[in-house]
Amino acid sequence: MAKTDLKTASVLAFERKLDPSDALFSAGQWAERSQGEQWPSVNIREKSVRGTISHRQAGQGSGAAKLSGEIDSPNPQTIDTATLPNDADTLRVRFTLRVLGGAGTPSACNNADDQAKLQATVQQYVSATGFGELARRYAANLANARFLWRNRMGAEQIEVQVRQLSQGEAAQSWQFDALRFPLRDFDSTTPELDTLARTIEQGLAGNTHTLLEVIAYARIGDGQEIYPSQELILDKGDKKGQKSKTLYQVGNVAAMHSHLDHDNCLESVILKGATADVRRFADALTAERGVRHGKLNVIALEAEHHHAHDEHGEAHVHYRPAR
Repeated sequence: MAKTDLKTASVLAFERKLDPSDALFSAGQWAERSQGEQWPSVNIREKSVRGTISHRQAGQGSGAAKLSGEIDSPNPQTIDTATLPNDADTLRVRFTLRVLGGAGTPSACNNADDQAKLQATVQQYVSATGFGELARRYAANLANARFLWRNRMGAEQIEVQVRQLSQGEAAQSWQFDALRFPLRDFDSTTPELDTLARTIEQGLAGNTHTLLEVIAYARIGDGQEIYPSQELILDKGDKKGQKSKTLYQVGNVAAMHSHLDHDNCLESVILKGATADVRRFADALTAERGVRHGKLNVIALEAEHHHAHDEHGEAHVHYRPAR
């Protein structure tokens, strides 16, 4: 076996190649989907509920009497909630999606030999296989409305409209009955799905600028509860009177951001400062309740140059990753 001195880079990062915007919620009637752009937005409101007591306090009796006392405790909580209006049976979710080229090219790597080997491997795969299968799976997950997450469950009908935008106008458009496409495999195919997949493939390959507008209509039922993303709030201050559930919103409009699955969300925090301070923050963050996994990646910086942009500007330092 040939001996190699190639070492894995200690700093290796990639930019995401599917860049979704926030998805905003609005509501209306299924039969009026053609006027969906005029539908009113869905707002988030607060309500009080009786919370579940999931822990048992020691030293407060035992047996049935203790359990009965804890169950009888009201445990009131304030939470965020979002629902369709009583005269609207359909949720409209709209977002845009940029498909970017340069897959496999690291955005940061502190080992030139490792980076060159990695890029050669990626190029070998692209030359042999291309992005066709990857693009087809991305297209299938748009067609089946997987991005709706919990809002997909129990919906009577779901229609997904996808448009490729060029200079603000629709260059191509597709429409899918989302419930006809399974969530557990990628075997289903239609001519429309194949065309959308080829469009995404061209974007991943960097051959074209690919911007998609995605609109989903989910017929859920008049006044039914809907599910924006739920936020993780680290500092709730005085917990008495604070909300126990906070939903994501943009300008008071219910919205969703990137999810890994129904229960887990991926968040990235970028900090600049002394290494010790950054590590303390990372340790405190990963110790928070509700954080299942946390990893700290540290990039050493060095001053590139020190200057002011004009005679009246404030002097400042530009940094770059250390070599």
